[in-house]
Amino acid sequence: MPRNFKEAMIFTCLMCGMMVFGMSIWNLIAAGHFSWSHVFLGYIPGFIVAFLLDVLVVGPIAKKVAISIIMKTPHHEKRWVKIVGISGCMVLGMVSCMSLYGLIFNLGWSGVSWSAYGQAWITNFVVALPLNFIIVGPIARYILGHFQKPFPGEEKVEDFEDDEELPTIV
Repeated sequence: MPRNFKEAMIFTCLMCGMMVFGMSIWNLIAAGHFSWSHVFLGYIPGFIVAFLLDVLVVGPIAKKVAISIIMKTPHHEKRWVKIVGISGCMVLGMVSCMSLYGLIFNLGWSGVSWSAYGQAWITNFVVALPLNFIIVGPIARYILGHFQKPFPGEEKVEDFEDDEELPTIV
């Protein structure tokens, strides 16, 4: 988990980059328009929008909501509970925003309707949740762990039994 601003930016870039890449492939396959040129054509704008939403809108809201929920649960001090709570809220927020972005990017404002949005949201949610929890999140935490250095007095960075630093970051 990120422990300072630099680590948070690295983690956010990793998460956004991999999620946009994976979800772009999924959406193009689901729409029947997959090609690598389409993936790369939409990647940079999708990454920029996802990064800005993560840092400026969804991230702060999701973290506040997640922490307020987590603090009411048993074992709220455990790192895995925080990961599940924050990642779950992030998926809900990012799927909500990026589904709208995808409709506008691909169909224009005229393609946006409640029906199209609902279908896009469900289609994205069922893939984004496992993609985040099973593939992208663990990979991003693994890579971040290789950038992190232990604090003075720590033997290792990732200690899932003693994780009191997270509330000061969030």
